Amino acid sequence: MKRVFMLFGIGVMIVHSSCESHHKEHHHKKSNFLVSQPTVQDTATVKTYVAQIRSISHIELRSQERGFLEKVYVDEGQFVKQGQLLFQIMPKLYEAEMHKAKAEARFAEIEFENTKNLADSKVVAPNELAMAEAKFEKAKAELELAKVHLSFTEIRAPFDGIIDRFQVRQGSLVDEGDLLTTLSDNSKMWVYFNVPEAEYLDYMTGLHDSTPLNVSLKMANNKMFEYGGIVETIEADFNNETGNIPFRATFPNPKGLLRHGETGSIEIRIPLPNAILIPQKSTFEVLDKKYVFIVDDENIVHSKLITTSAELPHIFAVASGLDANDKFLLDGIRLVKENEKIKYRLLQPDSVLSHLSLYAE
Repeated sequence: MKRVFMLFGIGVMIVHSSCESHHKEHHHKKSNFLVSQPTVQDTATVKTYVAQIRSISHIELRSQERGFLEKVYVDEGQFVKQGQLLFQIMPKLYEAEMHKAKAEARFAEIEFENTKNLADSKVVAPNELAMAEAKFEKAKAELELAKVHLSFTEIRAPFDGIIDRFQVRQGSLVDEGDLLTTLSDNSKMWVYFNVPEAEYLDYMTGLHDSTPLNVSLKMANNKMFEYGGIVETIEADFNNETGNIPFRATFPNPKGLLRHGETGSIEIRIPLPNAILIPQKSTFEVLDKKYVFIVDDENIVHSKLITTSAELPHIFAVASGLDANDKFLLDGIRLVKENEKIKYRLLQPDSVLSHLSLYAE
């Protein structure tokens, strides 16, 4: 029996010791809260949009005449110059038609000249001269048409660009309108991205008439494209299903790195002048609303609702609810209660932010 009481006494001592230790630890934590003040400085946030990259000119090259593909003068992926000969469709039939039209035009010309001489001598009536002249003009028109058909057997590059994959091979029988390949002008690239209505309004109200919207391009390998772009075109209508409107940015591409059909992300840098900045870890949420604990002049904490204008790495930019002179609880927000008096140590805002990832001007 004595042994039972002895064990009970030891247990009570252990529990008392544990509670006392927990109380001291909690008191120790309470007396060592860290408090800071917001930082006010110019910074910026970045908006990101999924983008589609397109050549400024991307066209299909099709056959304009029927015949066998006699010659292919270029290779897939080759850079070609404007006017360069790319394909030759067998021209013999069209050459023969042109020679025939040339002969008929020559015959009509001689006939017209003879009739004109006779008309000048009052041998034939003026109507006969007019008929001969009309016949000559018709023959010349047919000759020009034959030349056009012959020229269609040569497919030339309409502008400088890069040849895509061939859809036919040398010796293939092609019909009028058959696709041969495509040609892309990649000297500049058009990058399309969709912007929600609210952000569109922000951009439009924040820009002056002469101020372009500058953007950057992050490529599929997560590296930034070395040249910046400018938004030059915004489409006329919003998509009623998505609530977005397409923007088109133009990027120079002097090294030819970008190709038609690539994807990437457009990044738009939004300046935040005189932004009030606090660490994200100092906030807590209740029903999707953000709060911080404010420490008043009597060292009593109060929760305060805030709204944010931007989210940076580890940092919120506060739009309302917090002044630059307010003191807020930096950490330990789960260890305090509303209207609780605390002891704290005040940290300078610069020293707090120096340990966070911040991209500021």
